[in-house]
Amino acid sequence: MTGSVKRSTVVRRFVSDRNGNFGMMTAILLPVTLAVAGLAMDMTQVIQVRSALQDAADSAALSAASALANDDTMTDAEAIEQAKLFMAAQFFNTNGTTDTSETDAQLGQKQEPQNDLAEGAVASVQRTSGTGKGKTFDVTISGHYDVAMNAFTRLLGYDSMRVSVSSTSQSTTESKNALSMFLVLDRSGSMAEDTTTVNAAQPNETITYDCSTWREKKTCSYTQTNYYTKIEALKLAVADLTTQLDTADPDKMYVRTAAVSYNASMQTATSFEWGTAKALNYVKALTATGGTDSSGAMKEAYTKVTAASEVTAHKTKNGQSSPGKFIVFMTDGDNNYTSADTSTKATCNSAKAASVEIYTVAFMAPTRGKELLSSCATDTSHYYDANSAAELVAAFKEIGEKAAAATTRLTN
Repeated sequence: MTGSVKRSTVVRRFVSDRNGNFGMMTAILLPVTLAVAGLAMDMTQVIQVRSALQDAADSAALSAASALANDDTMTDAEAIEQAKLFMAAQFFNTNGTTDTSETDAQLGQKQEPQNDLAEGAVASVQRTSGTGKGKTFDVTISGHYDVAMNAFTRLLGYDSMRVSVSSTSQSTTESKNALSMFLVLDRSGSMAEDTTTVNAAQPNETITYDCSTWREKKTCSYTQTNYYTKIEALKLAVADLTTQLDTADPDKMYVRTAAVSYNASMQTATSFEWGTAKALNYVKALTATGGTDSSGAMKEAYTKVTAASEVTAHKTKNGQSSPGKFIVFMTDGDNNYTSADTSTKATCNSAKAASVEIYTVAFMAPTRGKELLSSCATDTSHYYDANSAAELVAAFKEIGEKAAAATTRLTN
């Protein structure tokens, strides 16, 4: 056999030999399998780290914004430094993550990941002042953290993965939030009916009548218990609500109110004014007469409370660009037609979608009236079922207190 034939035979045997295939496949696939498994474990860690870092950023922005609102001497630089350090401390206290970079370890450098996170963060403060004495502070902070990958993931060429977050918080120098509130009030004929609450200021009333015969003129009288009518109770309730708002905003810098009444149709509404005097005087002059249709009045309130002019008015005077928007909707009966219920509910849904808080008060109302108001309320805590004059006054007082409550808003 010649040498060339021998070499050809050896080559054929080598090519056709299947021994060792499994070992070769294992050698090729094992690193890939380990890398994918490592990546899955690292992604779980990345998600946990991102959640902890976002929570830390939210807390830091809120803390710095609140500090600026409560400390007139704090500078923007001090607030920024506080936000950075707070975020870093909060993150490492919650997550307990440490930097295990091989490079740093090999170089023997002292690792201070908390300081690295604070130094790498970027924060800013925006101050807004109105023509009055109100100020608004917007604090924004962004930060990142490099999550070290495990040895398996590094087989794919990734040593670390960067997680980045951002958060913004807003606060004001005033303890009471700016707001625009529209009152939508029932003045239908049933509002002239008596309640079960005695008028404490005048518990008895004298009724006179003509008891003369055809031969002589004579006037007779009798005394009876004097109960508040529903419309009288409503006037007391609105007065109590406006007292809460006036107490919160004695300088008329942050509260704007308006009112509209309705019976069989919408009555003339007031325009928004600073303070509560115009709306209260409007309510004091109401009389009870006619049928019931709340649809037009609710549309008017929704349109006016969400108007861009309301934001402009607040921003110009008190510096707040996100005033609270409120509608207080009250009835003591049913709408004359179910179509009015449908229209009113549609308006309520649009208002809630536009971030309007709707408080509703069913005052000695029948079932259908209660169902309408319950549906319109922002939630169950915004719905009141008042069955007496005292309960109506209490409901309106609580609405005033809630609307004027202090708040610092996390905006993003």
